[in-house]
Amino acid sequence: MERRIVASEFLGTLLLVFFAVGSAVVAVEYLGTVGIALTFGFTLLALAYALGPISGCHVNPAVTLGMYMARRIDLRSAVERWVAQLLGAIVGAALLFLLAKQIPGLETSGEFGSNGYGDRSAVGINIGGAFLAEVVLTFLLVYVVLAVTHKVAVVGFDGLPIGLALAAIHLVGIPLTGTSVNPARSLGPALFAGGPALSQLWLFLLAPLVGGVLAAYAHKLTHPYPNVQPAEEPA
Repeated sequence: MERRIVASEFLGTLLLVFFAVGSAVVAVEYLGTVGIALTFGFTLLALAYALGPISGCHVNPAVTLGMYMARRIDLRSAVERWVAQLLGAIVGAALLFLLAKQIPGLETSGEFGSNGYGDRSAVGINIGGAFLAEVVLTFLLVYVVLAVTHKVAVVGFDGLPIGLALAAIHLVGIPLTGTSVNPARSLGPALFAGGPALSQLWLFLLAPLVGGVLAAYAHKLTHPYPNVQPAEEPA
């Protein structure tokens, strides 16, 4: 196990959940949809520059799955990253929950930055529409990540299109499902929201992974890569 990579993915996912999801939990009245979308994009952009050279700054099981499908990492590395991302999201959500409890009158049950469809969607999107939306939105994110990176690491200006893509995805997705495109990001808040958030969680775990797989196949068609072994992890 490469401790630096695991620590990077754990910390990055923790910070993404705490700050980006936190913008929806504690500051939605001040930021609105655009502000929340920009917070997600800016947070990922900052993390890409800080952690990209270490782990690639996946901070998202769907991105890691796309990297695995593209043969840039091996299965062991993918599993280690998935575990780190899920644990990081849970810890980040726990810290956010602790912070939210210090704000008088702030309701944490039911919503808490979780994703949803039906009566938990701002536009009332149904289950099929929510699944389709999450697949397509995740497809864009993972495709952009694969297209702008050559191996595993995020270097140079790679982080800019990734951050912009995530912001654009949230501008479209927030009214639909609250925008997941990241199973770890959905898991952490749902555990603390409880109720309907947990009963609908399966969709936001599965649909982004489907989008990641489709993005990897599409990327192979548009950016053919040779049949080689997984790239070495960044030093």
